[in-house]
Parts: sequence; structure tokens; C-alpha cells
Amino acid sequence: MSNGLRQEDPLRLLLERDAVVTTINRLFRSVDAMDWDGARVCFAPRVVLDTVSLSGGEPEDTTPEAIVEGWRESFGHLEAIHHQAGNYEVEVHGNEASASCNGIAFHYLPNESGQDTHRFVGTYDVGLQKVRGSWRIDSLRYNLKFIDGNLDPEGVEEGD
Repeated sequence: MSNGLRQEDPLRLLLERDAVVTTINRLFRSVDAMDWDGARVCFAPRVVLDTVSLSGGEPEDTTPEAIVEGWRESFGHLEAIHHQAGNYEVEVHGNEASASCNGIAFHYLPNESGQDTHRFVGTYDVGLQKVRGSWRIDSLRYNLKFIDGNLDPEGVEEGD
């Protein structure tokens, strides 16, 4: 102990970091399963959602319900979604945490072209806070590196 500050317990810190990663993974797995209630409970009551690198605009201060409803509308018609995340870096400071990770998302929708997959590659920056003893996401930023595969799996542009 220096300067009167209590040193973090290394085991507790390790457990908290694991709990942070578990919350993020639970979000991705819930979205992949289209378990919208499971996704919703991963969030804090208010969330700053930043998908500017993907869709433009500005970061949005919103609710878990609004995020999940947007995802339900955007992804509900897909046959499958798959998120793969890794290379986590996590910092925990009391009841707040920040994490970053690499992420790949696959959207699968069989279509006449045979080009059924749309891939997103990027990173995530995630802020979390402890809410009633559990880690909840209060900020989520997606940093798109590139998109690959069929950019129009529904053939929307072909019909124009």
C-alpha cells in the first residue's frame, strides 16, 4: 500500500475481467441466437451506441430496447448471424470497465446468386458499469475495418 491506497486484489481483478468478457460474449451469442431478451439484459439502462464507421451519422444515447428493436428489424430476416470476437483487452477500475476486442460478423442469407455471406471485420470498444452486481454495457462502438462478401444479399439493388 502506497499513498494510503489499497492495492487491488489480483484474483478479484482477474475475476472481474473475466466477468466483463463474459458479458460481451453473452451479447454476441444472444444476437447470434436472435435471443433479443438475452441481448437486452447485457446493457445498462442508458447506452451510447456508436456505429458511425458502419453507417455514418453520430453516436446515439439510447436504450437497450431501442438497440435490440433495431437489431431485430435489421437481422430478423437472416438465416444465421455469427460473431467471433477475441484478443480482448480489459481494464477494470472499481465499478467501471473498458474493453476492446477484434470482431468478425457473418450475416448469412441464402439467395439466387449463391453468394450468401456478408462479412464485417473490425474492432469493438466497450464501456461497462456494474449494475446491481453485474457488468452491463453502457457504451458500444464498432470500428469497421472492411466489409467483404455479397454486399447485397437480398438483391435490393438488382431490382432498382
